[in-house]
Amino acid sequence: MKKMLCTSVALLLAAGAVYAKGFELQKKAGDYTFEIRMDKNPPVMGNNVMDVLIKDAAGKAVTDAAVSVAYSMPPMHGMAPMNYKGNAELQGEAYRSTVNFSMSGSWNVEVRAVRAGKTTPVKFNLDVK
Repeated sequence: MKKMLCTSVALLLAAGAVYAKGFELQKKAGDYTFEIRMDKNPPVMGNNVMDVLIKDAAGKAVTDAAVSVAYSMPPMHGMAPMNYKGNAELQGEAYRSTVNFSMSGSWNVEVRAVRAGKTTPVKFNLDVK
């Protein structure tokens, strides 16, 4: 039992080391699973490359959607709203976009996929350093 516990802890630590290289979040919306991957962990002020992976209910990559990324910082007293939007371009099985966070703090990211005339949105919350 002790050996199994040690092996499990070692595997979790190894998985954590791999995970720490990039930033990933996953959510289900409608019939799809959306995963965002960022090139920086944690996301930082300035440019960050975001890949959006979309899988259907069968787990197959969706590569025939129009994908957009909108990101905003919740309003703060005395500051102009910070709302940005861009399209994501298909590269392999992922949709790539560059997001430019203008300041550190909490950001809302909404990914929209339009496929066969149906729009599926999903929202993520990110803490930018």
